[in-house]
Amino acid sequence: MTADVAIIGGRVVTGLGADIEGATVLVQGGLITALGVGVEVPDDVPTIDASGAWVLPGLIDAHSHIGAHEEANGAAGFDGSEVTSPNTAGVRAIDAINIEDIAFRDALAGGVTTVVVKPGSGNPIGGQSVAIKTGGGSTVDARVVRADVSVKSALGENPKETYGKRSQMPATRLGIAYVIRQALLDAQDYAVRRAKADDDGTPFARDLGKEALVRALSGELSWDQHVHRHDDIATALRIADEFGLRLVLNHGTEAHKLADLLAEHDVPVIFGPILSSRSKVEVREADPANLATIAAAGVRIALTTDHPVVPIGHLALQAAVAVRAGLPRDAAIAAMTSSAAEIVRVDDRIGALDIGRDGDVVIWSGDPLQVASRVLRVFIDGIEVHTAEAG
Repeated sequence: MTADVAIIGGRVVTGLGADIEGATVLVQGGLITALGVGVEVPDDVPTIDASGAWVLPGLIDAHSHIGAHEEANGAAGFDGSEVTSPNTAGVRAIDAINIEDIAFRDALAGGVTTVVVKPGSGNPIGGQSVAIKTGGGSTVDARVVRADVSVKSALGENPKETYGKRSQMPATRLGIAYVIRQALLDAQDYAVRRAKADDDGTPFARDLGKEALVRALSGELSWDQHVHRHDDIATALRIADEFGLRLVLNHGTEAHKLADLLAEHDVPVIFGPILSSRSKVEVREADPANLATIAAAGVRIALTTDHPVVPIGHLALQAAVAVRAGLPRDAAIAAMTSSAAEIVRVDDRIGALDIGRDGDVVIWSGDPLQVASRVLRVFIDGIEVHTAEAG
């Protein structure tokens, strides 16, 4: 279901670097059809006066576990990590998402209209992620923006802890890299055998995990690498180069140490969460200023709350903290909108107020990078899905 609406008179921040005072955003059939000053609004389209307010694209959290690690539901709502095997490439995050998780309400209240939900980081290979809207559809399937975003992989302390305490491989960093390499080699062999079976017209036993890894090897799925320390980042680059993976770093605590190399190889970083504590050794150098260094080197960036690590409604607050630490304002906005959409390959639909994109629009009381600003109204596909309480 979609709707028509015209939001008029606000300060429109497109997410593409332009701020337009007194502009109109026209949404028809759920898509943005016109934008700017002097837009003629058809008589049958409802109008909303946003004078004195700021109008932005819906924000994107490029790495979360919302709906899979449910709020206030304990073990019953913890479904995002299938840590029964080091390689669970065949599982899909979409199968774990409960859209009645109360965190979706918090997302809308924070102006977040799209989230990429990923499996957890307990496994060297954790499964497949999905991009969904935070409101609008009555099922998770009706909210899907992109069903095939990435395969989630993890290096460092998390898989070490998961399997080390079981005295099971991988208990070390070299063991983690081995598991990943062997799985990718097996997937390459699988692809060859599958192709031969297709050519010969003979039966072939399909394997969901290897099917997912073959798609990652072809570049159809990104390789989302959970990584903090600089040496683990180097390992991620090494493995990606060996297998031709479309690498995206997630967290990237020490990515500033290799920023020039990441820029050279065009490896994006989904950075954060910024507001969390230094909870383990590999994040001891966590600093929001690191993000400014990464961006200055020319690395494409997005932001993550890693919800529920940081509540998803605080995505814009993290951007504000990053600006205080030296990240340019436009880069901070883009890290929650256009740049995030580009990194997760949904920029054909969302991430900016731009003609032809989805009518996901948020009206803020003021600059979203100011702590006192709050979300007033949220539209997804032109349909109002959240209105702030008066006061």
